[in-house]
Amino acid sequence: MSVIEKVRKKAPLIHHLTNQVVMNFTANGLLSFGGSPIMAKEPKEAYDMAKIADGVLINIGTMTERDLEAFRLAGKAANEKGIPVVLDPVGVSATPFRREAVKQLLDDISFTAIKGNAGEMAYLAGVAWETKGVESADGDRGQLREIAEHVARKYDAIAIITGKIDVVSDGEATKENESGHELLTKVTGAGCLLGSIITACLASGDSPLDDSFEAVKFFGEAAERAVTHHEVKGTGTFIPHFLDELQR
Repeated sequence: MSVIEKVRKKAPLIHHLTNQVVMNFTANGLLSFGGSPIMAKEPKEAYDMAKIADGVLINIGTMTERDLEAFRLAGKAANEKGIPVVLDPVGVSATPFRREAVKQLLDDISFTAIKGNAGEMAYLAGVAWETKGVESADGDRGQLREIAEHVARKYDAIAIITGKIDVVSDGEATKENESGHELLTKVTGAGCLLGSIITACLASGDSPLDDSFEAVKFFGEAAERAVTHHEVKGTGTFIPHFLDELQR
């Protein structure tokens, strides 16, 4: 049974501490895929909510100080329970607040996987990178592999670099994926939804590297099918067909 089938059989409850721009799209995307989303960011319940979840996603996109407290509490609960916790360090290098917050999270929480674009992951690896906003250039294949492997070893987590070439590594084995479509770059929150789908796969499978890779590959293939199997004229018609294809 593939990890995609396992997700649909289990319908894992994923506790999202994610950014306010993408909540609706992420929730509907995960529902289409077969998971069960919950979007609770209140610090007073973050620990308890994580205790009843099957996986936790922490996305710092629109993070506040209050959110950071919730992130730490949910991450602590996830580690205690032994469920996967995934970090999406959106724009980590952009401001001192983001840099310090991610440092604290990486110090306090044992993450199962860390997902980001090339610029974000290069920052975590301590590698110089020319960042152009949140959507960074892809760089060459060899450097992407080196960055992913370094992040994976440094934080003892699956490292996932997304872009035209996706790279997934556990520090020893490294896989590449080239499925996807350029329209994904025109949808705010597409990468955030991928983080949710990765978390659902990690919560349902038993091979973190393979499960993460299959999540990334399936996500890209769903985007390709949305364009090739339907009459897509642009972003507005792409999104509903993409959600449909996540159900296949």
